[in-house]
Amino acid sequence: MSRQTAPRNLARHRVRRAGWLALALLLLLCVGWGANVLLHPTLTPVDLPSVVDARLKAGDLIFRIGNEWQGDAVRGMASILASREKRGDPYSHVGMLIGAPERWQVLHAVPSEVAGRASAVVVDELDFFLAPERTRGIAIYRVEADEEARAAAVHHARSRLGTPFRLVANDTEGQYCTTLVWYAWQHAGIDLGARFEHLNAPLAAGDYLLPHSLRMAERLRLLHASGDNALSSITTDSRTP
Repeated sequence: MSRQTAPRNLARHRVRRAGWLALALLLLLCVGWGANVLLHPTLTPVDLPSVVDARLKAGDLIFRIGNEWQGDAVRGMASILASREKRGDPYSHVGMLIGAPERWQVLHAVPSEVAGRASAVVVDELDFFLAPERTRGIAIYRVEADEEARAAAVHHARSRLGTPFRLVANDTEGQYCTTLVWYAWQHAGIDLGARFEHLNAPLAAGDYLLPHSLRMAERLRLLHASGDNALSSITTDSRTP
């Protein structure tokens, strides 16, 4: 084999491998979508009790078990990258709560969920975020921090409104859901202690922060979980926030 032929063959091999990876991901999405339809033919609204609503604070993080294809994609990616104890985590998306009791909104980086709206950092009403066509379950976490840091995190997250949504490796600018809230708290001087997962794949190699890793960060404390498959083995923390 000549020196010129070897690089060409290597390039063809890498392209072929990337093609098989793309096909495998497509099949994973199709299987996940089909299983979702079969296992959840009836959509049930997620409940947020008024007593929980009253205890929430701006800056709290709300994770959801997504119903849409993006949720299946994130869970598929997590099943490949996660350590054994984290596999099977159903949560696929996260946002930051802003507003006040009975008027909560969710600030999050998300692919377009409204016709004509760009994939970007947006603010949605909590009821929209919890709609059964999007959500099967939620878990809400408190970041252990003082009020000054909490206000700084919320302010920084708000400053990202309109930023295009991009799932990119080694993101430190907050371009997808987990890094948006992680970087907001980093900017406020709070290290959440979340661990990025490394993906070694053609065209997408690098470190990613997945919902299961953020949810298990050492600075987060569970406040409430409800809905289908929502942390059935963990009880809601009854301590006063």
